[in-house]
Amino acid sequence: MGHAGAAAAAVRYLGRRPVEPLPRPDLRCVREDERAPVEPGEFRQVLGSFASGVTVITTPAADGEVGPAGFACQSFASLSLEPPLVCFMVGRTSTTWPRIARAGVFCVNVLSAGQGELCRAFAVRGADKFAGVAYDAAPASGSPRLAGSAAWIDCTVHAVHTGGDHLIVVGRVDALGAEDPAEPLLFHRGRFARIGHP
Repeated sequence: MGHAGAAAAAVRYLGRRPVEPLPRPDLRCVREDERAPVEPGEFRQVLGSFASGVTVITTPAADGEVGPAGFACQSFASLSLEPPLVCFMVGRTSTTWPRIARAGVFCVNVLSAGQGELCRAFAVRGADKFAGVAYDAAPASGSPRLAGSAAWIDCTVHAVHTGGDHLIVVGRVDALGAEDPAEPLLFHRGRFARIGHP
């Protein structure tokens, strides 16, 4: 089937299923008649204390599609050195994810400190996110490699796992590069930040 076929199959299967809460484990410290241990607002507030880098995940147009696709993503991490794997998390209701799955490839663009507005543009649904954006083709996948990014990681979809209301997408790294020196864009407590700056 290949990586693209497997990813597309995962989208077809998972995209049609309603997002349901995961069942509680048999061993738990909260009984059925007790409130949920964490409220969503509290979860967001506390997890916002964790500063993260900011990326834009891009993919080329698959057959029958016009133009590339992409979305802003904070939930990105390196996963494995041998073999080289990375992962990102995407909402199961994302309109960009099915396009990444159909292409079977993607490029992670690690944004630099001055690219806050670019990040906001890629966080909007339904707009032409690439209007006025300079990019070239990543060498392995042909995914957009955004100009001015601190680093880029060119990947093939390796595996897709469920994670509550999100999907965990694992990518096999085929090529990568970084600008040196380049200060990264950070996100902390609901706003952009820079190293050494509040």
